[in-house]
Amino acid sequence: MDENKFSTILIFLVPQILELVMEEYKVDDEKATVMFYASELYKGLEEEETKLWHLSAHALFEMFQEELETGKITYPEEA
Repeated sequence: MDENKFSTILIFLVPQILELVMEEYKVDDEKATVMFYASELYKGLEEEETKLWHLSAHALFEMFQEELETGKITYPEEA
């Protein structure tokens, strides 16, 4: 996938995830951004070859929650 297309996907996907973080954890957008950008999940999402960008915002949010709660991420087979 070319870099522009990948960047465009992230531009639409990340705000959706941040909205879920704000709703679930009752934090503002700045705190949600810090929380998500510091996660291992986000580091994986930034890497095009992980194919995490294929997943829905909700699926990624659930993975983020798992990481926060357990310190681990279970990657779905389709990623």
